[in-house]
Amino acid sequence: MSIKQYKPTTPGRRGMSSQDFDGITTKRPVRSLVVTKRRGSGRNNQGRITTRHQGGGARRHYRLINFNFKGEGTIEHIEYDPNRSARIARVKESNGTYHYVLAAKGMYVGQTLAAHQEAAIETGNRLPLRNIPAGASIHAIELQPGKGAQMVRSAGNGAQLMAKEGDYGQVRLPSGEVRRVHLNCTATIGVVGNEQHQNVKTGKAGRSRHMGKRPSVRGVVMNAVDHPHGGGDGGRHGTAKAPRTPWGQKTLGYKTRRRKQTDNMIVRDRHAAKRR
Repeated sequence: MSIKQYKPTTPGRRGMSSQDFDGITTKRPVRSLVVTKRRGSGRNNQGRITTRHQGGGARRHYRLINFNFKGEGTIEHIEYDPNRSARIARVKESNGTYHYVLAAKGMYVGQTLAAHQEAAIETGNRLPLRNIPAGASIHAIELQPGKGAQMVRSAGNGAQLMAKEGDYGQVRLPSGEVRRVHLNCTATIGVVGNEQHQNVKTGKAGRSRHMGKRPSVRGVVMNAVDHPHGGGDGGRHGTAKAPRTPWGQKTLGYKTRRRKQTDNMIVRDRHAAKRR
């Protein structure tokens, strides 16, 4: 996959780039695997905004991804998914059942995928960590056996199975964190495709609105009543105190991790390199 550049015919086009869709083989998804996606606009079940700067955007349908695919099937198409950065592969089993799975780098139409204990160590196959050799690149990793893939699912990402000890394996995640994962958890061989996604430049504000992203106003240009960074007499703003959210919570150097019960699974923290 490569990046498509545009001629600078307008200020918005200057510097804009988009994805090259040559690897996509069809425009029509499987109707039985598509559901209507209601726009939440950053609100919770009480209607209150819990994630700011979201709303609007182009309408889209959600593709039902099988993060716990089991069995064997053949890839019929590589498709675009508007709900994620990665591409998805349409897999058809011998009994005619269709599934959507994340498309790994190197997948192609006609490839046979296997997801079981004895699957071969080939790109796209899914099997338990117990049967994957140390040093292999993996993605779509389970955290709990049988629950389905939860980690390393976005475009271009890949983890590495570092070692095995007892019932657990050590997996190095894209963030640099090394985490213990039970060897009965499954993972897919290879790295997620569409690796150039991070290099796409939006180019103009309207394109962000199409993706459901609303404008964000800096705190330093607000009044003191509206934001901790606001107010002042026109001098340098925001340098006298630590950066904070509109509600006063620190934003830099302040730990927000709450799942302390899984800290014992972390072998090496992702910030370890910064402390050297």
